[in-house]
Amino acid sequence: MKADAKIYVAGHRGLVGSALVKNLKSRGYTNLITRTHAQLDLTDTLAVSQFFAEEKPEYVFLAAAKVGGIVANNTYRGDFIYANLMIQNNVIHQSYLHGVKKLLFLGSTCIYPKNCPQPMKEDYLLTDVLEYTNEPYAIAKIAGIKLCESYNLQYGTNFISVMPTNLYGPNDNFDLEKSHVLPALIRKIHLGKGLENNNWDIIDRDLDQLPIEGVSGSSFQEEKLAILSKYGVAKSASGEVSVEIWGTGKPMREFLWSEDMADACVFIMEHRNFQDTYQKDQKEIRNTHINIGTGVDISIADLATLIKEKLDFGGTFKFNTEKPDGTMVKRTDVDKLHNLGWKHNIDIEEGVAAMYQYYLGQTVNC
Repeated sequence: MKADAKIYVAGHRGLVGSALVKNLKSRGYTNLITRTHAQLDLTDTLAVSQFFAEEKPEYVFLAAAKVGGIVANNTYRGDFIYANLMIQNNVIHQSYLHGVKKLLFLGSTCIYPKNCPQPMKEDYLLTDVLEYTNEPYAIAKIAGIKLCESYNLQYGTNFISVMPTNLYGPNDNFDLEKSHVLPALIRKIHLGKGLENNNWDIIDRDLDQLPIEGVSGSSFQEEKLAILSKYGVAKSASGEVSVEIWGTGKPMREFLWSEDMADACVFIMEHRNFQDTYQKDQKEIRNTHINIGTGVDISIADLATLIKEKLDFGGTFKFNTEKPDGTMVKRTDVDKLHNLGWKHNIDIEEGVAAMYQYYLGQTVNC
């Protein structure tokens, strides 16, 4: 890509999209195109068509998606499959129609079967049933992979699909109702530490920045205690603070710093093509997507303990075994990615520390 190439980053305000914009700017790219959802609804076929006709981007990073945690995925099943299919279909098809030189489509490792062999290789796609709670989202992402793959094979496009593992980093979602496990644990343990130390200034700043069900720092203390308890941050009569964690804590998860993810995406866009994603002697070209991850996992219980240590929290954890664990093990095989020439930089210990510092910048120091 030339420094002045027209590059459209779809979903630039999201976790990956914002990291992509930062990475591209740091590399000297000067002609980035972005649109907010209010400016361009990617589920609107006509609007997306008009956008591509007017802007004529040369390269596209498709990081826009409707995302959420296990509860949101299981509750809003129709919303997740519809919105993601529409976004993907519109952007990928218009990229084909308007001659985009290269497109990078971002999916998720939830595309793999519920009981997938570990670590998860690209070839394991569609070999068994999916995890039920996020099946609609996963099916949409699989459709995106196959759309890119099929357009490449039929029309000669250069559309590459990448499947990131669990991501975390700057601009993550800390909403306790909708966030993923790592940012949720950081916020809950941060609030637990404030409760443990009777530091209501910390708690009030947090709730002012991100109210929970309308409860802010200016609410009555009883209301704040009640909402914290509802979301699993509670103080007993003896003064001991506990943080609730959904499930048994035994599931293993792999986490990738979002800025590492962005770096991998830009590396692939700059240096690799669709033809690099499969063996040339394959009779059937499939599973051309690329896993993006660290290849290293950690249990939810150990992750919580790591965060506890980083935050110097002295309370306890309560595992709510009535809540679902989801898939017990999810670790990516990243041999394909490594063979293409990229490896992650930030390990989980460094990432958790950086994530907490970012969160403090949004709350305590705001």
